[in-house]
Amino acid sequence: MKILLVGGNGTIGKKVAAHLNEKHEVVIAGRKNADVHVDIKDKESILRMFEQVPLIDAVVCTAGEAKWDNFNDLTEEDFYIGIRSKMMGQVNLVRIGKDFINSGGSFTLTTGILGEDPVARTTSAALVNGALHSFVKAVSLEIDNDIRVNAVAPGLVEDAYEKYKNFFPGFNAVPMKKVINGYVRSVEGRIHGQVIRVYE
Repeated sequence: MKILLVGGNGTIGKKVAAHLNEKHEVVIAGRKNADVHVDIKDKESILRMFEQVPLIDAVVCTAGEAKWDNFNDLTEEDFYIGIRSKMMGQVNLVRIGKDFINSGGSFTLTTGILGEDPVARTTSAALVNGALHSFVKAVSLEIDNDIRVNAVAPGLVEDAYEKYKNFFPGFNAVPMKKVINGYVRSVEGRIHGQVIRVYE
């Protein structure tokens, strides 16, 4: 398969890219140090990316950001960081990319445990993750050309445990192998409209 991996240089993305590259052709997209450049906050940038990478069988997105802060300190604009980037960025990958991806292809988005099990300072991220869970379920009812759409929802991944452990008291670190397998299940399997939870 020819796989377009958006965010392939991030904590999760680089491990997923390395694994998928063992069997498939992986094209890395990102804001820097990538095969093709894209800013998922900009729908025109997304369109240009797809125009540069033809004949894609699968799109995987591990990119997207959201503001972490106390709810009482979050401004409206702070919420829009996650809405424009992680939420609409991934929605637009599907909305625009459906016209470029091969029939029978797939989109794999990334959400996270915060959509169902939030912790303090994550209201904005939790909102975005929950919205994407609903999007995946709904869009699967309507998208054409046998295209599949799923999301992988990792917990606190082991590679980021030291950085974020104070935000997640009592949470177990999720082995990266389990997280990678979530993406493999979406890309190489036949599931559709599913949120693949990898929380433990």
